[in-house]
Amino acid sequence: MPRRAHFEDSDVRVDKLIVGPFENNVFVVRCTSTGDAVIVDAANEHELLLEVSRATGVRRVITTHGHWDHIQAVTALRDAGIEVGIAQADAEMLPSYDFVIPDDDVIQVGDLRLRTILNPGHTPGSTSFLLEDHPVLFTGDTLFPGGPGNTQTPEGDFELILESIDRRLFALPGDLLVFPGHGLDTTLAQERPHLQEWADRGW
Repeated sequence: MPRRAHFEDSDVRVDKLIVGPFENNVFVVRCTSTGDAVIVDAANEHELLLEVSRATGVRRVITTHGHWDHIQAVTALRDAGIEVGIAQADAEMLPSYDFVIPDDDVIQVGDLRLRTILNPGHTPGSTSFLLEDHPVLFTGDTLFPGGPGNTQTPEGDFELILESIDRRLFALPGDLLVFPGHGLDTTLAQERPHLQEWADRGW
């Protein structure tokens, strides 16, 4: 595990790992009071993720979406007894999974609560996870610094991703830290003023 947490508060530690040829962000969210932990996106480098899981008490993987670069370690982690969840609309994109992640539901991680936010557009089942009572939002490939994720794919929908970001994410407090599926962090306040620019440019 990295020595320094990517985000840390009195009852949570979030570590960030960068894995695979597309430099995917993998986040380990751990409740420090109970020791329970989840991984956000078992993207790649399954041996590393298994080692991290054993060290931190990870029991579940929650998947932001079903694109192949975000799910390369799913089978190995399931084989090790770690449960994997994904939204129903993207479930067929996984080789296997254990549970479906509904919209506007709560995933309990010890004393922590991750609120699920369905954000279709990058994929039909793209899901963000809001860490309730903490300024942290995991957006997968829905929202990055500088705009939405790629929609130039058969399952992508640019108008839908913009609506999804505007209606479901930009309604949240601006000071929320955005932890995307690749690259650097941002905040909702930094990105919100640029929505019309993204609409005008068309990507």
